Amino acid sequence: MEQKVKHPWNLCEMDAIKLQQELSLKVIKEDKITEIKYVAGVDVAYSEHSDKLIAAIVILEASSLRLMESIVVEDTVDFPYIPGLFSFRELPPIMKALKQIKLLPQLIVCDGQGIAHPRRFGLASHLGVLLDIPTIGCGKTKLLGEFKDPDLKRGAHSPLVDNCEVIGSVLRTQDNIKPIFVSIGHRVSSKTACEWILKLSPRYRLPETTRQADQLVNKVLSNIQNDPK
Repeated sequence: MEQKVKHPWNLCEMDAIKLQQELSLKVIKEDKITEIKYVAGVDVAYSEHSDKLIAAIVILEASSLRLMESIVVEDTVDFPYIPGLFSFRELPPIMKALKQIKLLPQLIVCDGQGIAHPRRFGLASHLGVLLDIPTIGCGKTKLLGEFKDPDLKRGAHSPLVDNCEVIGSVLRTQDNIKPIFVSIGHRVSSKTACEWILKLSPRYRLPETTRQADQLVNKVLSNIQNDPK
């Protein structure tokens, strides 16, 4: 995939924050989507015993959710653990994996935040701006904001609010299970983001993009850690 916006990754904390603030102005919060044939999911897993990490991309057929392609990249951690700056830690290996895919997705779902972020520029927004592609942030937990629990039925949702600004949706993807946190990444409206997450979550709490990418990174990481070599 072609990277439309480029910048250095080896930044100090203050420069990384400044860059987030600048790039957040490029985020498009309305639907700018072509026909979606393929949807990608991205995820990263870290080794507990070394500085290794695994980044994975899965490409699903949007209509059937059938797995069409997957790419795994093994890399090392090059950016410190700083809350709010995870994209500088995880996007370099994700970008390496995206360069290897053959099927180009029209939408990417990230296991993390979009604009539901202190500077309205989480990993999903960062990736979307870099590639100028529609992205959705879909987190298992919230990073910030307040909300009221949505109704217990699938499809129920409530606003996630920070400083009187709606920054995402708290979405129930299955009856009587914990909700997930959905936010605009780039070139997608909040309404469309929730609709797609529901389409991608026919049976489980998490969308298939996240589930399959998560299973892949953890399987590869487990094989590496159990390899006596």
